[in-house]
Amino acid sequence: MSEATVAASVDNSRRTWLITSAAMGGVGAAAVAVPFVSSFQPSERAKAAGAAVEVDITTLQPGEKRVVEWRGKPVWIMRRSPEQLAALEKVEPQLADPTSERKAYPTPEYAKNRHRSIKPDVFVGVGICTHLGCSPGDKFTPGPQPSLPDDWVGGFLCACHGSTFDLAGRVFKNKPAPDNLEVPPHYYTSDTTLLIGEEKKA
Repeated sequence: MSEATVAASVDNSRRTWLITSAAMGGVGAAAVAVPFVSSFQPSERAKAAGAAVEVDITTLQPGEKRVVEWRGKPVWIMRRSPEQLAALEKVEPQLADPTSERKAYPTPEYAKNRHRSIKPDVFVGVGICTHLGCSPGDKFTPGPQPSLPDDWVGGFLCACHGSTFDLAGRVFKNKPAPDNLEVPPHYYTSDTTLLIGEEKKA
């Protein structure tokens, strides 16, 4: 066998080895890259945490409250009775910001009213105290009770530091909480279905 034939045979073997190695390396790199790149994509849980939440309120009765989660926050949906709605006007002189003018937790325009809601009877609010992030408890029963005034008409009490809110999430005067409870973006997709987390498109 001539030297030229041997050299050609060696070159072909080397070329085959290099092509095979490069191909295998490419496959290996792709196998590693796919999970690496996909790790930059938000997880399903992360997507869900920011996604709008649809809630059917058909069965929600007057005086009842339901809690759903949106962006990791508890969102209260409460159907207020006629008596509870009437109490909202009664307590206004005792409130720190009855018309929701403060800007720390801006109230959407469609909730800048006495009941702080689109429909007067249905309140939608984030159940996190604006003081230190505790979750206020339900104190719907009117009348004297521990940690509440004798003329209490119903609302929410943050037991951590004593902040009180009416049934529209408005904070009472001289309390640690600096602002009313947040009203999240929301709208009705039907008479009985709420979408929490999005504004209605014009």
